[in-house]
Amino acid sequence: MLGINWFTAFVLYVIVWWTVLFAVLPIGTRPVADPDQATGWRGAPAQPRIGRKVVWTTAIALVVWFAILAVQASGWLSFRTGWLSMPDF
Repeated sequence: MLGINWFTAFVLYVIVWWTVLFAVLPIGTRPVADPDQATGWRGAPAQPRIGRKVVWTTAIALVVWFAILAVQASGWLSFRTGWLSMPDF
């Protein structure tokens, strides 16, 4: 990991994991068949399958995290040089 320390890499992974979790949570959920009689709300899913979603979140977050680290280490996306850098006046 060129140019990035372990703490920054860990914090980046936590942020990526948390973001991917919210993308994975709604996948495959089904609402409760009978809504609440008083409010009409269906509430939480009948079978949320949280364990499976945590595993998928971890796997997807690892792929995204390694991609971010690879782009950062390659220097392709840099604010110091290249097309994202400030112009010289």
